[in-house]
Amino acid sequence: MNTIYIRTLKRAEHTVFCVADGQKYYYDNQFSRRIPFSSGQQVKRSLIDSLCEAINQKPSPTTFISEVVTVKGKKEINEGEVFGTCDPTFADQLFGGWMKASKAIEGTKKERTLKRRSPLSISAMRALHPLLAGMQKEAGSFDRSERSNNLVIIRDEKGNQLSDEDIVDLLDGKDRSLTRKWLNASDRATGLFVSDIAIDLRRLFSVTINSFEPEMSESTIEKLKSEGWIESENVFGKCLVAPKNLREEWIKGLAKAIIDWKITSNQSRTFSLMDTLAISVSDNANLIAGSIRAKLSEEDSEKANPIIDESLRGVNTFITLQAGGYIQTKGETFDALEKAEEHLIKLLSGFDYENQVK
Repeated sequence: MNTIYIRTLKRAEHTVFCVADGQKYYYDNQFSRRIPFSSGQQVKRSLIDSLCEAINQKPSPTTFISEVVTVKGKKEINEGEVFGTCDPTFADQLFGGWMKASKAIEGTKKERTLKRRSPLSISAMRALHPLLAGMQKEAGSFDRSERSNNLVIIRDEKGNQLSDEDIVDLLDGKDRSLTRKWLNASDRATGLFVSDIAIDLRRLFSVTINSFEPEMSESTIEKLKSEGWIESENVFGKCLVAPKNLREEWIKGLAKAIIDWKITSNQSRTFSLMDTLAISVSDNANLIAGSIRAKLSEEDSEKANPIIDESLRGVNTFITLQAGGYIQTKGETFDALEKAEEHLIKLLSGFDYENQVK
């Protein structure tokens, strides 16, 4: 087994994933519906944040390079490259991957591009079925009219502040509040959503040291060797493998992050627990897709029924108590997520990272 597939089913209630005109969405042509989603990049960011919290490690620093340029005789700051540390001793770099393509500086030797593909392939969080998720409009208001200590400032055309008497005169004959604001209606997402993750075990703790397609600088390679990283080889070539004690610690953190991740960019007034209803784990991509799915109703083609298949061979499915409120199932348990985490740790720990090529 070289790849682990994980499907997570979550329930979202009247919330926002990504803010773009209220909520990002795509259009489903078959069912003619707008479907809210959370991008794979946002899911990855949320998972990496949970990972760093689990192992108590600060995320790696990011380098922002800007240049001073002259525009119409004035000096301005022009944004340039942005790149990470390209150092796998940071968990967010090892699991998240990196890309560093430096701009050539006149008079100096151009640095080679460093690139590591993340061993975690992460899908967007999207509807389990187009008929099982949707969007609604919500109008909002900013109302402080009940407070007597509000400060109301109105300025005239010249920027001079009006007195309270002048403001009262302006409001005479008008039914208007100066301490109540109406907000534009925004979209909110509700429904059942799934997200998939594929973990490439061959690259999870292995960093290639191929000089033709470098992933790290020579100084970083020497640093890793001095810190106990093991020289080995996998199907991608010669590599360095993280030492066992680090693997054991980070496997626990990664398993916990995969189980516990949540969208952390909810607006305060639209917070949703986005609780997990079920998690399936398998080494078969086709089976993982069938373990948590939906089926059109035979009586009404405008309805779909969510299904959690607990009997698929080669798939381990873990169902939480709250799933019973939305899906017909008999296998829900109070410790489902704990068991899922233990199962992931067992699978991740069972791979021979140091001796991949026999």
